[in-house]
Amino acid sequence: MLFVRVLNIVAARIMAIEGEKNVYEVEIEASSLVKEIRESYATGKTRSYEWRMSQLQRLVQMLEHHEQEIAEAIVADLSKPMFEALAYEVAMLKNSCSLAVKKLKQWMVPEKVKTSITTFPSSAEIVPEPLGVVLVISPWNYPFLLSLDPVIGAIAAGNAVVLKPSEVSPATSSLLAKLVGEYMDNSLIRVVEGGVAETTALLEQKWDKICYTGNGRVGRIVMAAAAKHLTPVLLELGGKSPVVVDSGINLQVATRRIIAGKWGCNNGQTCVAPDYILTTKDFAPKLVDALKHELEHFFGENPLDSKDLSRIVNSNHFARLTKLLDEDRVSGTIVHGGKSEKSTLKISPTILLDAPRDSLIMNEEIFGPLLPILTVEKVEDSFDIINSGTKPLAAYLFTSNKKLKEQFVMTVSAGGVVINDTVLHLSVAGLPFGGVQESGMGAYHGKFSFDAFSHKKAVLYRSFAGDAPVRYPPYTKGKLRLMKALIGGSILSAIFALFGLSKD
Repeated sequence: MLFVRVLNIVAARIMAIEGEKNVYEVEIEASSLVKEIRESYATGKTRSYEWRMSQLQRLVQMLEHHEQEIAEAIVADLSKPMFEALAYEVAMLKNSCSLAVKKLKQWMVPEKVKTSITTFPSSAEIVPEPLGVVLVISPWNYPFLLSLDPVIGAIAAGNAVVLKPSEVSPATSSLLAKLVGEYMDNSLIRVVEGGVAETTALLEQKWDKICYTGNGRVGRIVMAAAAKHLTPVLLELGGKSPVVVDSGINLQVATRRIIAGKWGCNNGQTCVAPDYILTTKDFAPKLVDALKHELEHFFGENPLDSKDLSRIVNSNHFARLTKLLDEDRVSGTIVHGGKSEKSTLKISPTILLDAPRDSLIMNEEIFGPLLPILTVEKVEDSFDIINSGTKPLAAYLFTSNKKLKEQFVMTVSAGGVVINDTVLHLSVAGLPFGGVQESGMGAYHGKFSFDAFSHKKAVLYRSFAGDAPVRYPPYTKGKLRLMKALIGGSILSAIFALFGLSKD
């Protein structure tokens, strides 16, 4: 008996040592990878327009040649409808990449800046230069779009990139590694697969910027790791995105658009999905009835059988969501749906009416197909409720009232705001995608992606002419008067100062 116990202890110790060795090996591999890519970046290859354009064009080819394969990987990971995989991931990526190809030369041109009398004669410009070697850590819910969209900006800005896709979407992660290996310049653009150990090892390295899209808990870990090296971060973290619904609107159109943004986007597993609705007590019954009617029209009487609804990504998230519904004070507020099937990880679209504000479902990001509705006396009261919580990644308002629209935009702070629709702001190339405070920091999308991965370098050009003695010792009162006038930018004051006079 004692012999068996000793064997077990020895076996456990060996396993522990092997585990430590594996972690050590992962750290060595991460360090070696970054060193290798930094050496390639140091050659200056990424700074040329030709290299950047070639890589962007290769990305376009990759998306065109493997569109179906990419969509199938997404479906395999998330059971997304093929429509959503093709439209909301592949098509949006193609659009993002095509925009970068079209605008790259324009984005790279230095911005001319007007100079002042203080530096006369001179010229100045702002030169966008790459930050260096950047790390992109992407989420599982839009595994291709949110992996490659920031990468497009990083490449356009002339950076070397290491992409760490989520292990929660393994089929997509594997395909990303394969396709990037085939199509991209692997001396400067790489994919690292793996789980927590690999991500932790990568975060231990020194980067020139880290981009993370995901939740606040991991965002804090990323930020803490970055702080060790004073590495700047771009964080997209989500939050509880509210929808305020006023009366006197086209209710059918409004409910359809809410459904499209909630259940039509990965069954609520989207960072900008409507998280809860705020409406008046008088209007709530009409809104509930309209939502029920349109949900049945879209997904049928038994939505668990619908092929147009994504499943919950895994058993952990399924358990988390069902726990939100099972809370005593919450289960009684369900007015539609609430059905689930553990074997298929499916949860039907669920509406709750006036769940307690201090319940779990009202205090954490839902990230699933549950939609609480809170009622207020008058619609303006909604703004105070929204502003009493953390700032969301998105906020939505449905109204025909012009004054209410203006008040919402001015009063509610969020990463993005949409009036009379949901989530569509992400399809506008000229708008930034980013959060504020706990919903994130920084932004990417279109030109904002290029800017996010660029350093705006200030450059001043002067000749040897115009060397004014006023700036050199010995200092005098006259020189001080003239210097003040020059710094103030007033030619007239400078002339007066030269003659020892006061403009006043």
